[in-house]
Amino acid sequence: MTDLLARLEFAWRRARSTLERTGASVRRRGLRGTVVRALHELRPPSRGGRMPLAIPADLPFRPFAVPCADAPVASVVIPVHDHFAHTLACLRALAACGDATPFEIILVDDASTDETGLRANGVEGLRVVRLRSNQGFIAACNAGAALAHGDYLVFLNNDTAVQPGWLDALIGTFADHPSAGIVGAKLVYPDGRLQEAGAIVFADGSAWNCGRFEDPRAPAWNHVREVDYCSGAAIAIARELFAQLEGFDTHYTPAYYEDTDLAMRVRAFGLRVLYQPASVVVHHEGISSGTDVALGTKAYQRVNWRKFTTRWAQTLADHPAPGTDIRLACEHRAQHRVLVIDACTPTPDHDSGSLRMFNLLGLLREEGCAVAFFADNRAHAGIRTQALQQLGVQVWCKPWMGGAAGWFKRHGRLFDTIIASRHEVAASYLRLARRHAPQARFVFDTVDLHFLREQREAEISGSAVLRKKARRTRESELKLVRAADTTLVVSDYERDLLQRELSGARIELLSNIHRVPAERARFDERSGVVFVGSYRHPPNVDAALWLAREIWPLVRTQREDIDLHLVGPWPPPDVLALGKLPCVQVHGHIPDLDAFLDGCRVGVAPLRYGAGVKGKLNHAMARGQPVVATPVAIEGMHLRDGHDVLVGTDAASFADAVLRLYDDRDLWEALARHGVENVEQHFSITAARKVLRNLLATIEADSQASV
Repeated sequence: MTDLLARLEFAWRRARSTLERTGASVRRRGLRGTVVRALHELRPPSRGGRMPLAIPADLPFRPFAVPCADAPVASVVIPVHDHFAHTLACLRALAACGDATPFEIILVDDASTDETGLRANGVEGLRVVRLRSNQGFIAACNAGAALAHGDYLVFLNNDTAVQPGWLDALIGTFADHPSAGIVGAKLVYPDGRLQEAGAIVFADGSAWNCGRFEDPRAPAWNHVREVDYCSGAAIAIARELFAQLEGFDTHYTPAYYEDTDLAMRVRAFGLRVLYQPASVVVHHEGISSGTDVALGTKAYQRVNWRKFTTRWAQTLADHPAPGTDIRLACEHRAQHRVLVIDACTPTPDHDSGSLRMFNLLGLLREEGCAVAFFADNRAHAGIRTQALQQLGVQVWCKPWMGGAAGWFKRHGRLFDTIIASRHEVAASYLRLARRHAPQARFVFDTVDLHFLREQREAEISGSAVLRKKARRTRESELKLVRAADTTLVVSDYERDLLQRELSGARIELLSNIHRVPAERARFDERSGVVFVGSYRHPPNVDAALWLAREIWPLVRTQREDIDLHLVGPWPPPDVLALGKLPCVQVHGHIPDLDAFLDGCRVGVAPLRYGAGVKGKLNHAMARGQPVVATPVAIEGMHLRDGHDVLVGTDAASFADAVLRLYDDRDLWEALARHGVENVEQHFSITAARKVLRNLLATIEADSQASV
C-alpha cells in the first residue's frame, strides 16, 4: 500500500508539473510548437534487438591492403598461432574500420603450422614477425611490442573483428582522461550480446566479466569507468609505460592472468585502468585456447591464478568479496555513490544551467564518486548523453528505465547522496528518495530561486497571474528547503534570503563553474557587441527586446559602425524580427560560442529581472571580454561597478557605458583583467572543487553519525 501511495503521489506531481510546463511552453512556443515538442518527448524509443555489428564475410583469401602509417600513433600487435580464417577476418575488419588515428599492424606469427605464414605475405602494409618456436601469448606480445613505432601499443587477439571508430575511441581516452594507464574495449559476442565491459577481481583473485551476456547498449555498461582489468583481447597502453613495466610478465608464461597482473602494476604505478564503451570489438571467445580449464593452454588459468593471488595478496584484501552485488563491485573504488536528477540532459553549449550541471558532474567524477544521472523526461539525448557517458557518468534513460518508482525500488539503496536539480524536479522525487533510499542525503539544487525570478517578472509586467504563480513557486521551494538535508544556491544573495526565511536550514553556496583559458584575445583583435542567452528563458527575451529597441538606437546616435550580435538558441519571432533593425544581427544557436566571446569587444547583459548567477557574465569574463550589465544581472556575483564591470540602470546610462567601454582601451583592459580574477576566485573549477569537497565531507560525517 505504501508503494502504491508513493507511485500515485509521484504520478500526481508529474501531472501537475506537466500542466504547468505545458502552459509555459504554449506562451513561449505557441500551440503548434508545443505539440511538436510533446510528440518528440512522448515518442517511444526503439529498443530493437541485439547490437548490430559489422563482421567481414567469410570469403576466400585474395591479396588486399591494411593501413600502414609512416608515423603511427598506435601499433596494433596481433599474436597468432594457426586459425588463419579468424586472422583473415580480423585483418579485413581493420582494413575497413576507417578510423582517423594513424596506425600500423604488427602480426606476430608464433610458429603457426597452417597457411598463416604464406597468406600473410599477400596482405600489403602488414608487418610480420615470425617466431621460430611456439612461445605463447606473452612472448608473442612482447616481441611485437619491441618492434612497434607507435606512441601507443594496442594488443588485439586474432579472433576479433573491430568495429568502426574502435581505435579513435580507445586512443582518445588517454587525452580525455590523462590518468589512464590502460584502456580496454567493449567486447561483444558475434551474436550481439555483451561479453565484457571491463572486469572485476574479487578478494580471492577470482575474476568476473562485467555485463556478460547482457545488452551491450544498457546504461550500466556504457560509461567510461575504472575497472580492475580489461581482457588482453583488446587493450591499449602507452609504449613507453609498457617498456618501463617490462611488458607482460613471463612469470605467467605461456598465458592467463598476464593482463590482470599488468593492470595491477599499472595501478601501483599511479595510473588507472579504464573501460571505454565507445570502442567496440567483436570477440570469438575461446578460439585460441578453448574453454576447458583442464586442457591445453587453458589449464594455465588455474596455475596462474595461484601465482597471481600470492603476488597480490595484500592489495586484494581491499577488493570486494565474492558474491558482492555486482552493481557495487563494479565501482568498488568509489568514494561516494551519487545520483543526480535534472529536468533534461545538460546542453552545455546552450545555457548556463546546463554548463554548471555538466561541470558539476565532471567534478563529482574527478573527486572519485560513482555518479548516476537521469533526466526527468528519461530520454536518450544522443551526443549529449554520450558526452556524459564519456565523463564517466552512468546515464539511465528509456527504454532501460521505465517508471521512476520501480527504478528507485531497484536501485535506491545503492546511493549515499541524491542531488535533485530545480524545484519542480526535486518535488517529484523527494518522497521516492525517502522511501527507497532512506540512507541517502537528499540535496536540493535550486539552480536559481525560481520564485524570486517570477516575483520580479510579475513586478515588471504587473500581471496578477504571474504574482499568483510566484507565490505558489515560493511555497514549493521553501517546502523543499525545509525537507532537504542540504540546499544548494548559486549566490550569496539567495543564500542570505533563504537563511532569513528558514534559519534552521542547511544552505550551501555552489555557484556557476567555468574554466579559465590561458590565452585571451586582445582589445585590437575584437569588434562588435554581443548578447548571449537562451531564449527559452523569458528574462533573456525581455532583455534582447529592450536592448535592440531602446538601448541600441541610443548607441547608434554616436556610433553607427558597431554591430550588435544577438546569440542564443530558440529565438522567438519577436527576437528574430530584431535582425531587421540597423546593425543588429540575430544568430540563433552558435555551437562554438567561444569564437564570439573572443571576437566581440564588449559583452552586454541588459536583464531587467531574473535570479541566480548569470552564466553569460561568467563565460564572457573568463575569456577576457568585459561586460556592461544591469544591477539585477550582477546580483550575487561579487562585481563592482567601474572595477570589473560597468553598470547601467536605464537605457541611457546603459548605452553610455557601452560607448565608453568600447573606445577606452585602458578601461577595457582593466575590466578584462579584473573580470578574469573574479571568475578565478569565485566561479572557477578550483573554487567549485573546494565547495564540493566540503559538501561531500559533511554528507559523509552525517552518514557516519546516523549509523
